[in-house]
Amino acid sequence: MPKHVPFRRAGALALALACLLAGRAEAVEVSASSAILMDMDSGRVLYERNADARMLIASTTKILTALVAIRDGNLADTVKVSREAAYTEGSSMYLKEGEELTLETLLYGLLLCSGNDAAVAVAEHVGGSTGGFVERMNETALDLGMENSSFANPNGLDDENHYSTARDMAVLARAAMENETLVRIASTRTVSIGGRTMTNHNKLLNMMDGCLGLKTGYTRAAGRTLVSCAERNGQRLIAVTLQDGNDWADHQSLYEYGFAAYPAKRMAQLGHELAEKDGIPLIAADSFAWPLARGEALETAVELDRELSAPLRAGTRVGEAVFSLNGREVGRVGLLTGRDVSLPPAREAAGPGGACRAPEVETAMTVLRKYR
Repeated sequence: MPKHVPFRRAGALALALACLLAGRAEAVEVSASSAILMDMDSGRVLYERNADARMLIASTTKILTALVAIRDGNLADTVKVSREAAYTEGSSMYLKEGEELTLETLLYGLLLCSGNDAAVAVAEHVGGSTGGFVERMNETALDLGMENSSFANPNGLDDENHYSTARDMAVLARAAMENETLVRIASTRTVSIGGRTMTNHNKLLNMMDGCLGLKTGYTRAAGRTLVSCAERNGQRLIAVTLQDGNDWADHQSLYEYGFAAYPAKRMAQLGHELAEKDGIPLIAADSFAWPLARGEALETAVELDRELSAPLRAGTRVGEAVFSLNGREVGRVGLLTGRDVSLPPAREAAGPGGACRAPEVETAMTVLRKYR
């Protein structure tokens, strides 16, 4: 993954020239010690600064806590608050010992109020114990490919064995944004549930259009941490800043830069013709888009794994379209035949006057609809 050198207040002329020639000049600066901007769907890194430095991450930890709880738990479960959970230090949703709430209510308290008490209550219920839940957190992190991360608790309180990187947190955010329940909760501004009214600490939800959530964090040692996701014109970007005293403004600047400098180029659309071979339309079996800077272009190659000879039914997979940027493959999409390819009809099948009746043609789009 290419690394970028931060742009340091070059003049407007130099910036324009660099953008024209390379399409990669970085016209954004952040105050964070560590930061990354990533296109969510492709995973392409659009900006980074010390993105692999191991850092304290504070309450952005709770993204992973929520993801594990939603995957392994049941939102309707009733959770009884333990003494340990009720007396957890730091930010709180003000749980009381012996109080009973649903897991869903606790998740709102976790992601909106950043409740450390909610994190412990969730961990004890879903994992059987805080330690058992933390083991599950670390397993999930490894499964996601978070190679430079370690979790020691479910809430993000400072611990020498509790750390991550901006890049790993972006990987986590991509997984979190694929979870509809987590997105629903994290994007909520205010909610009344379980006898409580809770307001989201994430000010970006009110400060900028298209913000989809995720999570804030702060401890004295970690400083301000923030993981967010925003959408514009169907493209979603993820921003992570660690140890950043100006995070609200920095995230807005990162998004303005990313959406302007790397708009997503749609190369394939599910069910639409992508290529033609020997007069046979080849239909995309999936959609594909990639963020491109000015001057960049994707190359498309068609790789067939079978001959396009009769008989072939519409919707038969016959190969792939391969997309490359500067000689490096960035994605593939399956190709389906767009219509039936039939053998010539026999004479006996001829109608009156010897004219052959055309066989009924089933299109690839019809086949795709059957399986969606």
